[in-house]
Amino acid sequence: MVCSIFIAGGDCALAAGGSPIASEQAYLDRLYTRLDQLRAEARRRLASVRASRAGGSPQNRSERDAFAALHSDRLAQLEQVEDRLVFGALTMDNAEVRHIGRIGLQDEQLQPLLTDWRAPAAEPFYQATPAQRLGVARRRHITTTNRRVTAVEDELLDVEAASGHAADGLDLSGEGALMAALAEGRTGRMGDIVATIQAEQDRIIRSELRGALVVQGGPGTGKTAVALHRAAYLLYTHRERLASAGVLIVGPSNIFLQYIDRVLPSLGETGVVATTMAGLLPGLNATAVELPEVAELKGRRAMTDVVARAVRERARLPRRNIALPVLGRDLVLKRSDVKAARSAAFATGKPYNQARSTFVREILRRLAAQYAEQLGPGLGTADLEEVVQDLRSARDVRVAVNLCWMPMTPMRLLEDLFAKPYLLDYCAPKLTAAERQLLARPIGSPWTVSDVPLLDEAWELLGQDDAASRAELKHAALRRQQDVDYARTVLREHGAMGLVTPEQLADRFAATGPSLTLAERAAQDRDWAYGHIVVDEAQELTPMDWRCLLRRCPSRSLTIVGDSGQTRAPGASGSWSQSLDEALGKGNWRIERLTVNYRTPGAVVRAAQKMARAAGLPVGDDVAARELRGSLETIYDPDPVARAVALAAERLPRGATGRLALIAAEPDLARARTLAEAGPLAGAAGRPGENLLDFPLAVLDAARAKGLEFDEVVIANPSRIAAGPEPTALGRRTGAADLYVAMTRPTRRLWLVEPESDRPAGQPLDQSSTQPPAGQA
Repeated sequence: MVCSIFIAGGDCALAAGGSPIASEQAYLDRLYTRLDQLRAEARRRLASVRASRAGGSPQNRSERDAFAALHSDRLAQLEQVEDRLVFGALTMDNAEVRHIGRIGLQDEQLQPLLTDWRAPAAEPFYQATPAQRLGVARRRHITTTNRRVTAVEDELLDVEAASGHAADGLDLSGEGALMAALAEGRTGRMGDIVATIQAEQDRIIRSELRGALVVQGGPGTGKTAVALHRAAYLLYTHRERLASAGVLIVGPSNIFLQYIDRVLPSLGETGVVATTMAGLLPGLNATAVELPEVAELKGRRAMTDVVARAVRERARLPRRNIALPVLGRDLVLKRSDVKAARSAAFATGKPYNQARSTFVREILRRLAAQYAEQLGPGLGTADLEEVVQDLRSARDVRVAVNLCWMPMTPMRLLEDLFAKPYLLDYCAPKLTAAERQLLARPIGSPWTVSDVPLLDEAWELLGQDDAASRAELKHAALRRQQDVDYARTVLREHGAMGLVTPEQLADRFAATGPSLTLAERAAQDRDWAYGHIVVDEAQELTPMDWRCLLRRCPSRSLTIVGDSGQTRAPGASGSWSQSLDEALGKGNWRIERLTVNYRTPGAVVRAAQKMARAAGLPVGDDVAARELRGSLETIYDPDPVARAVALAAERLPRGATGRLALIAAEPDLARARTLAEAGPLAGAAGRPGENLLDFPLAVLDAARAKGLEFDEVVIANPSRIAAGPEPTALGRRTGAADLYVAMTRPTRRLWLVEPESDRPAGQPLDQSSTQPPAGQA
């Protein structure tokens, strides 16, 4: 049993010296004083490095620039944690008081002032219960705003001393702080939950790095927040291992990445790569959308065979021998020689472009043998090598060799495959004629998201040019080792081994200036191997998507976040067992479930679950953390789209916080936007091309709303969303999943605007709402 005592700043008239708020304010002032000192020191060091002379050896310049970048990174980290620096304190059984915050701070004597929330010493803040107190007598939640303590909530974990009861049967840690956080108006960006992490979430965050972890949970259970905090925790706990490999975060859309982009920096982490499946290949702009049946087809694992046959087909056997008048002799490129050279090249097991060097070498050797035979005896080894070089540079030889084994790029390979029916017929014999026709498109067509895994498959099979690749890799490995060795020496000389790792400092070395950061280098390198991958909305991934992702993480250390009940992608299975047993192997992944919906009011949660179950969606029995009166309203109108726009104008937030979404089916979306722009909502949703998260109103469809949250949501014509498109090839209707997503976006209130024709018999006419809009409650 936990006894909770909540004290707000306005209620603390007894704020004499011994009040909790006064004592915590004094400690907070001390922490910010130390933080300001560290910032000033980082600025001083940065200015000193930048002011130093630009002369010296390249290595000296490299060292200076690397330290400048590191001081700059440190200063950025200290600047990012300004808001809510401390949020908790533990009073242990031995009377020790341990303050918990965003980062760790020490005083000038290196004594701890603030414990990083990720440190083992902070774990009891999230895990301690009256039954397992972990040495904690009291847990204190501290709420701050602009360097001022505004509230304190104490939980006494000593069962004998405590009294009271848990709210609604839920065991919520720091209930007052949690409910206050849930009631805050939304700003268009996700905030961190570091101050209110619950025990079930903390267990997942601190789960071991090894292996693949699935985080399954319904909408609003905090899956994304947990995954991001887990990334921050792993980077803190396994810094040395992940510092040189990095962490990749894969989200469902660019708007989603913008929504979450402030979470990790607020936790002191900036060195991650965030992208979508469409952005995985450097330099590729895959923005086009194709028909669901085409996307489903391209997502099948069978496409690996199609791509493999397309690659192998490029090593072609000529129909007849080819005459080559070269070096004053009549040589012949024989079909038998080409066949033997192909076999030798394939036998190396190397990718196509790298195996090509073996093919070329074999062809040139056989042509040189013909030349020597025609010339007669007396040609020495050195002379024969010179003949080989002359043959290599001969135009007719180069043309003939390229016709048999042309260097190839993934883009050229797929463009030819989809544009030439005879190639599709040869490379995809197991597809039906109708399926092959679906894949057909002209050269120059824009790339789609579904093309990315196919291009990646082709990239894997084609590889780079062998000679250039070997030289580049050898040089890069040698330079990297030299940089790491030198960085280790520099750090030892400066007594800074604990500040950064040698690998981090080496990342900043270059011949004449700072190199790219690890995150920047990783984002530009298709072959980069990450130490850990976090993939959100993973239930939408196809078998080809999984192959594409797993190439980027050989260790198979993954955090896989999703909800099978929200699956809508045409080629996704909708089953963790089916998709992950195939991708990772049975028994090579584990699952944790989140069961409490912290976002959505109870009435809305139950209505969404009822609709989803009626449609056959595999939704869980998540329970809501709170109930709000009037959180679900249904309105009937002859013109539901126009009424939804009018309602959005009534409910539009007027303050600095608060966000409203108007969600409609694709056929209604253009009209909803036109009506909104023409009326009192003009400008409230921004202009085309602007970030919708920066405006109080978002007009969008359910697919773009996935992963986002709003204070209030107005759904225009929900029955049309539920009807959705025709069933996918897997027999799943995406409309119900879309409506389930749309209904679970609000934190306060959901409005369903249905056609008048759908009004149940005897239903009274709707009454106008008198409740204040979001942000004014």
